[in-house]
Formats: sequence, structure tokens, C-alpha cells
Amino acid sequence: MQTPTELRTYLRGMRMSQIYQPVMIRELLRQGGSATVEQIASAILKYDASQIEYYSIRVRAMVGRVLTKNGVVKPLKAGRRIEGYELETSLDPSDVDELIEECEARLELFLQERGDQIWSHRRGAVGYVPGSVRYEVLKRAHFRCELCGISADERALEVDHITPRNRGGIDDLINLQALCYRCNANKGDRDDVDFRNLSADYEKTETECVFCSLDTSRVVAEDELCVGILDGYPVTEGHVLVIPKRHVQDYFGLVQPELNSINRMLSQQRARLVDEDPSITGFNIGMNCGASAGQTVNHCHVHLIPRRDGDAESPRGGVRGVIPSKQSY
Repeated sequence: MQTPTELRTYLRGMRMSQIYQPVMIRELLRQGGSATVEQIASAILKYDASQIEYYSIRVRAMVGRVLTKNGVVKPLKAGRRIEGYELETSLDPSDVDELIEECEARLELFLQERGDQIWSHRRGAVGYVPGSVRYEVLKRAHFRCELCGISADERALEVDHITPRNRGGIDDLINLQALCYRCNANKGDRDDVDFRNLSADYEKTETECVFCSLDTSRVVAEDELCVGILDGYPVTEGHVLVIPKRHVQDYFGLVQPELNSINRMLSQQRARLVDEDPSITGFNIGMNCGASAGQTVNHCHVHLIPRRDGDAESPRGGVRGVIPSKQSY
């Protein structure tokens, strides 16, 4: 048995990758030293922002819409965004308790009639998948949604059947993929698209491509889908290339997650450069798509070129200068 001092020492020195340990210990303390798995899970759930997001979506898209249509509530908006709801009922304090009892009575009756079936939409992806198989699916996906790429730390992942069970899909590893709850809800049971193949596309490289095997000393930024490097032949000081990790010919071959990643890195690098060098007063952003447009490396790359007052005799026209006679107008 540990002493309180030993437990306190453990709490102060424990290594954490999530909030689970202190929440579980706190719940055990609150319950007098022991607690059920459900009590511990409920305590953890209070911190799970992804679940709050999940039900916030359903409040706006489902129950809030139904109650608004039936004149029971009205939405409270900040601009176009619904931030809450208000009852369309004038209440006396004496009415409140009675109406709450009506709500609870309807809940109890519904639960008696339907039981656990009401949560089948949340359990369908995991309820009959053995834990060991679920683990293998999540490990294979590197704990990320195999469609949008979001981490499980940001949005809960579900193990989904590629070919749905109601269309003959089997409960086997070859027919399972990891999707975040949002992508899985959007997919539903409509089709049998295997998003694992799409995810594998991100890993495509070419052995002879200079941008598929970069010198790490030039890297200034990196995320899951792209990398930022210092240009080997800079147009101006600070010239950065943002390059997708996947081997893709040019900008028009990028998929949406790559576009999001590249745009985010461009913004981050712009902020870094401006912070480090106050003489920067502008930027050119561009890419060459095809040999006739000047592309010499057949791997998409986006140029972020810092500009400074006086660095060119006549900067007017900017990127129009790709055809010199058309720059000035």
C-alpha cells in the first residue's frame, strides 16, 4: 500500500501524454478509494472537447432545428452563427418544475422502450470490433483520420467498415479503416470508398527527385504533409520554398489537406520572416506549373519571396514579370 506522501510524489513526478491519470486518481479519491469504470469514464468525458463538439453539431443541425421549426425555441445568434437557444414560452416559476418532470417522464418512457438502441449510431463502428483489431486499425493509421488527417488528440476516431455491414461487409482488418467521427458521419453507409488508399498517396516519393530527399539542414518548418526549406538559389534574402511531402507534379495535383497545410505554412513563414526582419515590406507568392511556365523540378513547390523597398528598380506588375514585356502596364 502506498502512503499519501508516496501518492503525492507520484502525482508530482508522473509523465503525462493525456489528462487520464490525474482525472482517474481524483475520481477514485472522490469515491472513497474505489470507483466503477463508468464513473471514471464519465469524469474523463468532462474534459473531452471532441465530444462537446460532436454534440454541439447535433444540437445545431438536428434537435435545435426541429424545435425551432415547431416554434418551441428560437436560436440566439452572433452574426450568422448560432450560439444558443431560448424557449419561446412565457414561464411562471411554478411551471418550471412541472415541465421538467414532463421531460424526465418522456425520457424514462423512451429509454424503457428503446434501451441501448438509441446509441447504436455511436457504437456501430466499434461495438462488435474486438479491441485487438481496433488497436491494429488505429496503429496502422498512425492515430489519424484516414480521410482528413486530423489527429485523435483533436477529434475522436472511430473504426469504420469500408464496405458497410448492411451491404455485406465483413468484420475483418482488411475491411476496416480509421475515420474521425465527423468524416465517418458524413460518409455514413452510402458507399464503400477505401480511404486507406487515399491516405497511402501521401507517402508517394520518387527516388530521383531532389525534393523527395531533402537536405535537412535547409528545413525551416515541417508538418505532416509539407515542409518548408530555404531556397538554394534565393531571389531575395529569406526566400522559402514550401513543398508537399507527397511527390506530385504541380499545384493542380494537390488535394485539399495538402492545400490547407501549405497555406498554413505560408502564413507561418510570412509571420516568422516579418518578425525577424523589419525591412521586409511585401511578398511574392508563386509556383511554376509545367516546363513552359519555367518549372525545372517536377515536384510541386511554392515560392515565398520576401520583398523590400528598393530591391528592384521597378517592382510594379510583380508576378506579371514572368513575361518581362508584360510586367509594366
